[in-house]
Amino acid sequence: MELINPKAEEYIQKFTSKHDALLNEILAFTYANHAHATMISGDVQGKLLQMISHMIRPVKILEIGTFTGFSALCLAAGLQEGGMLHTIEIREEDAQTSQDYFDRSAYKNQIKLHLGKAGEVIPTLNEEWDLVFLDADKVSYIEYYELTLPRLRKGGFILADNVLFHGQVLEESVSGKNAKAIDAFNEHVAQDDRTEQVIISVRDGITIIRKL
Repeated sequence: MELINPKAEEYIQKFTSKHDALLNEILAFTYANHAHATMISGDVQGKLLQMISHMIRPVKILEIGTFTGFSALCLAAGLQEGGMLHTIEIREEDAQTSQDYFDRSAYKNQIKLHLGKAGEVIPTLNEEWDLVFLDADKVSYIEYYELTLPRLRKGGFILADNVLFHGQVLEESVSGKNAKAIDAFNEHVAQDDRTEQVIISVRDGITIIRKL
């Protein structure tokens, strides 16, 4: 399902600030070489992540789902001096691609990449998070939310990606395991009195969640 008018997308991108050379290289490489290139945060979403990070000025960021490293570098731009971003990737090839880009970036000493299953890695990270970006396997969103929320500082934020899941959650009868999982996650967050949230219709939908 087409969620946003292509002309609107084109107009929005035209008037959105451009990324630096390394981020553009990651985008180009991913689109040209990765079988699942559409999983990458696009130009506009990447700039939104940068803006949110700059507004929050986090000391500790957790990203669940590194992919090829684009979103991590967007988020790292807002880190305070001495801040760290931890990112988790299950696929070894994508993790290596990301690490290569991280090593070439201005944030190479502020990004720690963890290879493994997020459900196993998250409990080992003894940190208090200011910002969490959730963009991994959809069937585990509620699990990751519950693992990270207790370690999120009061007033901290979780950003959950793909919460419209290609428009499939808008169907009268939601089908498919991923769409059903996202619909369940959206309901779970909406009923959680520990947080407040808003869904914004950028790309495939992002929920901004604030811990009360």
